[in-house]
Amino acid sequence: MELSRREFVTAAVSATAVAAAPASAISEEQAPTTKGDAMTTTLTPYLLFEGTCHPAMEFYKSCFGGELSILKVKDSPMKDHMPPAQQEKVLNAHLKRENLEISASDWLMPNRTPRPGNTVCMYLSGGARSELEMLFAKLSEGAQVTDPLKDVFFGTYGALNDKFGVRWMFQTNSKS
Repeated sequence: MELSRREFVTAAVSATAVAAAPASAISEEQAPTTKGDAMTTTLTPYLLFEGTCHPAMEFYKSCFGGELSILKVKDSPMKDHMPPAQQEKVLNAHLKRENLEISASDWLMPNRTPRPGNTVCMYLSGGARSELEMLFAKLSEGAQVTDPLKDVFFGTYGALNDKFGVRWMFQTNSKS
C-alpha cells in the first residue's frame, strides 16, 4: 500500500499524539500484560533504505556510538531465495547504545515502491509469541494486514498498515 502525503501526515500526527500521552492514560484493561505486568516486547523505529543501509547505519553509529550488527542477504538463510542483485543488500541492521535502538534494512520488496512515508515503520520485537499475537490482533483492527503472523527462519514475523496508515512490523525469535 502506498500512502499519500495526507495519509502519512495524518498517521504521523496520530502517532505523535499517542506517544505524547502519559502512560497513566492507558487503562490496565487496554494495556498488554505479561508476567508481573512487564511488557517484554521492544518498540524501535525501523528504517528502509534503497541500497544505502550499510553506509547509513555506519553514519548513525558515528553520531550515536554503540554496537552495530549488520546481516547481508548473502550471509543469511535467505540467500538461496533472493536474486543475485539482492545479495549485497542488508537484510537486517541493528544499532544499540543504552536506551537508543535503530533497526534497518535495504528495500527488498521488488513488487512495492519505496517513497517518503513508507520507508519508516514501528518495529515490535522480542517477547513471547503470545504477547506479539495479542498486539498484532489489537493493531489489526481496521488495518491492512500485508503479512499475517507466521513462522519464518528467524522466528515469527508479520506486518500490517494500521487504520491510521502507520506501518508496523512484528518479530519474535519464538515460534508456534
